Amino acid sequence: MVESSPMPKKTSKTKIDKKNLPRHIGIIMDGNRRWAAKRDLTPMEGHQAGVKALIKIVDYCLDLKIETLTIYALSTENWRKRAKKEVEGLFNLLVRAVEEKKEEYKEKGVKLVVLGNFQAFPRKVVRAIEEMLAIVKTHERLKVNVALNYGGRDEIIRAIKKIVEDEVPPKKINEKMFGKFLYTNGEPDPDLIIRTGGESRLSNFLLWQSSYSELYFTKTLWPDFSPAKLDKTILAYQKRTRRFGGGTFAIYRKKAKKSSSQK
Repeated sequence: MVESSPMPKKTSKTKIDKKNLPRHIGIIMDGNRRWAAKRDLTPMEGHQAGVKALIKIVDYCLDLKIETLTIYALSTENWRKRAKKEVEGLFNLLVRAVEEKKEEYKEKGVKLVVLGNFQAFPRKVVRAIEEMLAIVKTHERLKVNVALNYGGRDEIIRAIKKIVEDEVPPKKINEKMFGKFLYTNGEPDPDLIIRTGGESRLSNFLLWQSSYSELYFTKTLWPDFSPAKLDKTILAYQKRTRRFGGGTFAIYRKKAKKSSSQK
């Protein structure tokens, strides 16, 4: 799905079918630096605005009772390729965000999980993440997966290595078993993946898990992606018929008749 129509000023939550919400939403948060450039701001100010947008989306997912939210924060590729000063600023922003939100999220029932090898980060960042992960929830309402130093291909290779190390017999290897070796073990695959910023690609995000995800691409830059725009995305998702490869001719015929009657 690619966004084409202009965004309405307000989207009513009552239009969303609460019985047909995605259990798992993945978001590729793209556009912080372009958002900053348009406003003659620094890249770090763009990332700060991006964090504010993320906090609003997390709170809204709690409101909607979404089960899992996975956000692509920093890939295996881009954190090593960006300017050193910007990367250091990103790490400091991450540490501050963890410190500020961890107790609040504990009370709200938000469980934070890291997908990726965060041990490769500077020690102070690793400590902050470990503190965040150490928080134990008694009533989990929303799981937020934060993809840090993450890549979909890297995750698949990591899973294969573990299978080899565990000497799993080839005849026992299947999709269900393979999924147990991924970072998202035990979680539903994403029903909906959103990418902001105008690009129409997954960029190495949840490659295995996204086999049957509904994709939504929007030109909206991440700091401008609001709960109202998430409403619009979910409404578009709910108009899709998810067949998981099992579509029948009868379904296509019914749609064709409906389309003809509306002309």
